[in-house]
Amino acid sequence: MAARTLGGGRWEVVKKGRRPAAGGNNKGGGRGDRRALGEANGVWKFDLTPPIQTTSTLYELGFEKIMKQQNKEQVPPPAVEPKKPGNKKQPKKVSTTTNQNQKQGRFRSLEAALKALDVAALQKELDKSQSMFSGNPSVWLKDLASYLNYKLQAPLSEPTLSQHTHDYPYSLVSRELRGIIRGLLAKAAGSLELFFDHCLFTMLQELDKTPGESLHGYRICIQAILQDKPKIATTNLGKFLELLRSHQSRPAKCLTIMWAVGQAGFASLTEGLKVWLGIMMPVLGIKSLSPFAIAYLDRLLLMHPNLTKGFGMIGPKDFFPLLDFAYMPNNSLTPSLQEHLCQLYPRLKVLAFGAKPEATLHTYFPSFLSRATPSCTPEMRKELLSSLTECLTVDPLSASVWRQLYPKHLLHSSLLLDHLLKSQERIPKKVWKSLQETIQSFRLTNQDLLRKSTSNNQDVITCEAACKALLQQAWGPRLPWTRLLLLVLVFAVGFLCHDFRSHSSFQASLSGRLLQSSGFLPAGQQACAKLYSYSLQGYSWLEETLQTWSSHLLTMARPSLQLAWTHTNATVSFLSAHCASHLAWFGNGLTSLAQRIQTQLPDALSQLLHSLTELLLLLYQNVLLPLWHLLLEGLARAQEHCHKACRGEVTWDCMKTQLSEAAQWTWTYLQDITVAFLDWALAMISQ
Repeated sequence: MAARTLGGGRWEVVKKGRRPAAGGNNKGGGRGDRRALGEANGVWKFDLTPPIQTTSTLYELGFEKIMKQQNKEQVPPPAVEPKKPGNKKQPKKVSTTTNQNQKQGRFRSLEAALKALDVAALQKELDKSQSMFSGNPSVWLKDLASYLNYKLQAPLSEPTLSQHTHDYPYSLVSRELRGIIRGLLAKAAGSLELFFDHCLFTMLQELDKTPGESLHGYRICIQAILQDKPKIATTNLGKFLELLRSHQSRPAKCLTIMWAVGQAGFASLTEGLKVWLGIMMPVLGIKSLSPFAIAYLDRLLLMHPNLTKGFGMIGPKDFFPLLDFAYMPNNSLTPSLQEHLCQLYPRLKVLAFGAKPEATLHTYFPSFLSRATPSCTPEMRKELLSSLTECLTVDPLSASVWRQLYPKHLLHSSLLLDHLLKSQERIPKKVWKSLQETIQSFRLTNQDLLRKSTSNNQDVITCEAACKALLQQAWGPRLPWTRLLLLVLVFAVGFLCHDFRSHSSFQASLSGRLLQSSGFLPAGQQACAKLYSYSLQGYSWLEETLQTWSSHLLTMARPSLQLAWTHTNATVSFLSAHCASHLAWFGNGLTSLAQRIQTQLPDALSQLLHSLTELLLLLYQNVLLPLWHLLLEGLARAQEHCHKACRGEVTWDCMKTQLSEAAQWTWTYLQDITVAFLDWALAMISQ
């Protein structure tokens, strides 16, 4: 069996069926010892049967072949009697057993192994590797990983290191060792991606061995790479997803892959979201992998509280599966994991909506609406309806999207309409205006669907009732006061004109008698008399004080006015002296223009008056007179309608009710026409 002497630091191979010589010298085999990189320091020496190839490192050829020889071609030596002091094989057996125990669990903890690591010896070995393989940086990196993993043998830990901090075990590395690792990574920058793959695949190979080595050295190298260049892990996530699926039956390997690739997220939120969406969200349904996926997402969002750096990473295709996992019952997640994901959902929602939700929320509206059903859980229904309301409030295009989806989503729309009816007070007034137009268009659609007698008449009736309730509630506290006042003013002026004309005087008119009997007219006359007396008093006061103030003002401003008048006269005299010719030309032009106007204006005026007379006559015969007849007919019909509606007795309450219904019907009709025109315009623009 291969043994390593403690004193000389040599490895010796014993063939089957042979007994070594008494002196322990290997002379009969015909093979010379070959030195590895570590022999210069007296670390180890081994017998290497095939020649070293440039594609493998010295540590791989040394350590892996030693383990194979231990299993295949080495046998323990026979027992040696105490009477033969010349036989030295018994100490070598003890040394072999001790060395194997040190290799599998040399130190009690990783901290102790790092303290015992000789950094100077590592640097010397790396320098020797770089001198021997100067043109192959990947060999330097593999030598570094193999050396660290061989020296840092500590008790094995679970694959995700969930009991430690996110940067464990790299956080335990000393500053000097970090400098050596970073320096070598900087020298071999072009081989880092291959080195990352090498570390990951070597870790997966070690997991197949029983018992395997601890993987702290490879973990440290992976963390050192991704701490500075996290994009190395996210450049080709499809490759790691396929690797994950190929080892789906081995949870330890899958968790190791997820841990290694996930180290990129702790340096950048963008890269972390790429990793989570690319390889962790697809495995949420797997029972053994889901806890680590959700725990990683929680730690990622906790480490990067500034979510603005992750805007644009989550789209509708990624967001809605997360919504289903968080709120849908009876999915593949356990209740505790589902609750944990619900706690993370608000931050995921912020990441999905992005920096400009007013321009992106309409793309989320269809999926929110299609999930809003009466059968969903109360928590999910509450979240969906609040998200739909947010879409309608923030993004104006969501209303037009809803109009297009409405005929095929009547049941879902009825839930949203009921929610809007209950939460009307929390919606801004500006948003309500556009929502009222949308609801008016829904009422037109409902009428069309009812005329066609479709199979889902009950849904149409439910939506129609909700639309009607919304409009009534919207119009109830918000009356169109300006239109009502204008209407009252028009009716009042028309009534007064008709009253005065029919009774030929104000005193004999119905209005005058009503004002006289009610006392308003005497009170008005008294108020006018007082106002007249007060006006006379004010006028007399002004007449007395104005003269004194004007004289005082004149004495104060006379010198300034005289000086200004002098300067004005000087300016005018100067202009008249130097601009006489121009002024004469201007005067002649004005004279000729006046003469032309006097000669041509009468003919033009007479022609204009004749044309206006013909126009007015035409308007009277073809427009005003027919409109008057139509107005009379309309008033007659209105009077007949009032008699019918009031059942023969026309009262003020009945008239008020009829007028409000007529005004509401007119306003609704105008809004329907406007909404139909806007829909047609939007359709033409979209085409």
